[in-house]
Amino acid sequence: MGAALDAEVLRRSFVQACRLDVEVRKPGNVSTASPGHGMDAEMFFASARAAAGPLCDARLAVGERIEAAVQATIAAVQCNTNLGIVLLCAPLARAAEGWQPAQGRAALRGSLGRVLSALDVHDAACAFRAIALAMPAGLGSAAAQDVHQAPSVGLREAMALAQSRDRIAAQYTSDFADVFELALPAFEAARPDRRRGMCRAYLELLAAWPDSHIVRKHGLPVAHSVMAEAALWRARGGAALASDPAFIAWDVSLKARAINPGTSADLCVAAAWVDALLSL
Repeated sequence: MGAALDAEVLRRSFVQACRLDVEVRKPGNVSTASPGHGMDAEMFFASARAAAGPLCDARLAVGERIEAAVQATIAAVQCNTNLGIVLLCAPLARAAEGWQPAQGRAALRGSLGRVLSALDVHDAACAFRAIALAMPAGLGSAAAQDVHQAPSVGLREAMALAQSRDRIAAQYTSDFADVFELALPAFEAARPDRRRGMCRAYLELLAAWPDSHIVRKHGLPVAHSVMAEAALWRARGGAALASDPAFIAWDVSLKARAINPGTSADLCVAAAWVDALLSL
């Protein structure tokens, strides 16, 4: 059995997963082919490089990694490009440090479950500060465990309170079900073409449930309409979509309406990272 992964391997594979996310056209999201929402691809590359060190620092607790990675990102690009990615990948990084690729997927998810179960109030406090700093679109306020107040429960419990309105929060209560059960199989089915895997994973997620980011900004009916559009493209899963004029037009249309399926994209990055780690 091989050795545990070191920080440099984790950092490098994380940055590669973030780069893959932006190199693939995913309608509504920023890509190298199509900027949008006041952002461009280089901002996402810079964010990944800035966040990688704190995320993969084994000396830090999960919440501390989240806070330090968001602070590094804001310092690098002066806006929130990766809060969802950071919230997903901080516990994944901690889980990967106690795991070896030869142990496989189930062991990695088991390690992740133990990490999530151990999250405490300190992790929550750090994460709350990070979320408040990033100021994600449509954040608003919450009746209990609002991020602008000091938490009184652990991070997993706080995420459970938000899971009905935020799909990233829901991952904390399901041991990342959407990552391991929806997105990762799409990557595996597309091997060795990781770009195709990213596109398939995105459509799988976007067609499965209303994207939280769209719901917060535009409401549930708009999110459902995007789901329906994604389902039509998912049905063409074997086709090469990147150069399809209609696929490109969908991307342009979503951006023109300021519709950004950011939650689905963030989950794709987490799945791309898991896929890369399993391939080591």
